[in-house]
Amino acid sequence: MTNYTVELNNLVKYFGRRLIFDGINFSFSSQHIYGISGPNGSGKSTLVKIIANLISPTRGKVIHKNNLKEIESVKLHNHIGFVSPYLFLYDEFTAEENLLHFSNIRGISFNKERSDFLLNELKLIDRKNDLVRGYSSGMKQRLKFIFALLHQPSLIILDEPTSNLDNPGKEKVYELIKKEAENNLVIIASNEDSDIALCSQVIDLEKFKRAN
Repeated sequence: MTNYTVELNNLVKYFGRRLIFDGINFSFSSQHIYGISGPNGSGKSTLVKIIANLISPTRGKVIHKNNLKEIESVKLHNHIGFVSPYLFLYDEFTAEENLLHFSNIRGISFNKERSDFLLNELKLIDRKNDLVRGYSSGMKQRLKFIFALLHQPSLIILDEPTSNLDNPGKEKVYELIKKEAENNLVIIASNEDSDIALCSQVIDLEKFKRAN
């Protein structure tokens, strides 16, 4: 088990003149599930993108540490698993081909044993050789979870994780989230009450709309 932490130091984000959030200070640590909440347009996706180093804050800093050692930004992708509505899948590939391709992009060996385990856990094992274009929106969402967890990341960021899932799909995803949080750090951005109910602490972005 690793000790993975993320520190948000006085984060501020503007898009043009529009303030998204101002003055966020927070610390995340392994073996916990944290929430980021707020209505649509409040900046949830923006904040998780900043945490994942996909975009930069206007001011402030995000510090990732693994066993107390700060992680270089260029190596962060090795530690992070990301699920989001805007994650791209290749419709012309099968599920397994997608996972193989994403492993190649990450520069890691494809772990077929773990891939099959996750495909089985998320009820896609019998469809792994089907083209993704034939998948329902819920099946695609479950495949995104497999992509995020395949390389066994220490930080799992979930943006609207239960989007397009039916109740059995949600239950399976919640089961996986709880299991991953036994050793890792999980951050959920959502306005779904059942998603936020999993979290021990929640950042309410409506409290960070003031301007200095």
